[in-house]
Amino acid sequence: MNNLAGRALETYTRLDVETGVAAASPQRLVVMLYDGAIKAVVSAKAALARDDVPARGAGISKAISIIDQGLRSALDLNAGGDIAGNLMALYDYIVNRLLYANLKEDEASLDEAVRLLHELRGAWEALERSSRPDGGEPQQSQEPERRAALSYGRA
Repeated sequence: MNNLAGRALETYTRLDVETGVAAASPQRLVVMLYDGAIKAVVSAKAALARDDVPARGAGISKAISIIDQGLRSALDLNAGGDIAGNLMALYDYIVNRLLYANLKEDEASLDEAVRLLHELRGAWEALERSSRPDGGEPQQSQEPERRAALSYGRA
């Protein structure tokens, strides 16, 4: 019975995430990617404290994968100009801090990565909120310059 409940919970969680993704605005999807990367780094930090090398490596690898395959790959350097270029450089820096943290077992590097990811997440969350009229659904007409400069959220 316990195994059945575990499978049911896993299925529910997967469907909840899939439903959230399907209904999310492009800005919300970016916030969700940041959430996943932050969660993975926090998990790696907990594994570092437990001296659990495989779990630490898995958390760091997951965070790097989210940054590389989710956040970085969504950047449009042509449309995004300097802002997209700066984000790309910042993602490179965060990935380097994560790699260093894994290699040197450096908690401070993990803390720095989480801090930077939180700051970026906050900016995207503010952008998402500003694109909704009175906290409702995202507006259809946003400032084209802002959308192009940020270069995320292309439908």
